[in-house]
Amino acid sequence: MAAAFSLCLFNPSPTFKTPTLKSTKLATLPLPHPHNVLNLLHPSAASGISIAAASAAAFSLPEFLLPPEALAAGGEFGILEGRTLALVHPLVMGSLFFYTLWTGYLGWQWRRVRTIQDEINDFKKQVKSPAPVATASGVAGGAYQESVRPAQETPSPIELNILKLTEERKQLLKGGYRDRHFNAGSILLGFGVLESVGGALNTWLRTGKLFPGPHLFAGAGITVLWALAAALVPLMQKGNETARNLHIALNSLNVLLFLCQIPTGIEIVLKVFEFTKWP
Repeated sequence: MAAAFSLCLFNPSPTFKTPTLKSTKLATLPLPHPHNVLNLLHPSAASGISIAAASAAAFSLPEFLLPPEALAAGGEFGILEGRTLALVHPLVMGSLFFYTLWTGYLGWQWRRVRTIQDEINDFKKQVKSPAPVATASGVAGGAYQESVRPAQETPSPIELNILKLTEERKQLLKGGYRDRHFNAGSILLGFGVLESVGGALNTWLRTGKLFPGPHLFAGAGITVLWALAAALVPLMQKGNETARNLHIALNSLNVLLFLCQIPTGIEIVLKVFEFTKWP
């Protein structure tokens, strides 16, 4: 840009035949006229040069502030742009999908521990009061009273349900589902957010840009749902049933988005094999 402004100042005079410098490799450039060279010493010429230099700097400044997109995919990052690192994201996220299902199973078992006691209490309310104690009296040898105990009866269906649910609750408590669900959820949140951001960064390293579309948007939604579900844990620990139901709803939506990610993820993996090399 600066060279262009300089050539404008050194236009040859019409009455002077400007000599030229020719080269077989370079373009033919006119030599400056002596009259124009002397005019450079004039203050007005100096101000014109300053304006031209400032304009050239202004036009070239964005090139320094905004590097070209190809900078991130020109081989400068070595193995970070290769196929090995590109396959880490689909492998980890595929494993996290099944880990999400396992975490949900642990959470459902812990919920069963809490709700089964409510069922037991409801059944206990339906059990009839114990039968009254029968009495007998005799006249020979004086009056007397004797307690007559009822014969042992077969447990009612309600009592059988109470025994069954009580035994089931004991077995569930031995499983330690509360702590196991909390630990699995923490691992899922940590690795999920890490690999979600890492996958986007790897795409930028390989191509120099991101590709807005279903896979990117669904991945962002999954990450947000992980954060929102984890944010409800303090309220859930205080017994807030609304927070618990919302926690389940958010994670159910998370699983659906995960399922939608599978087809688009496979397409991206095929492109990785097509456009990348080992390592």
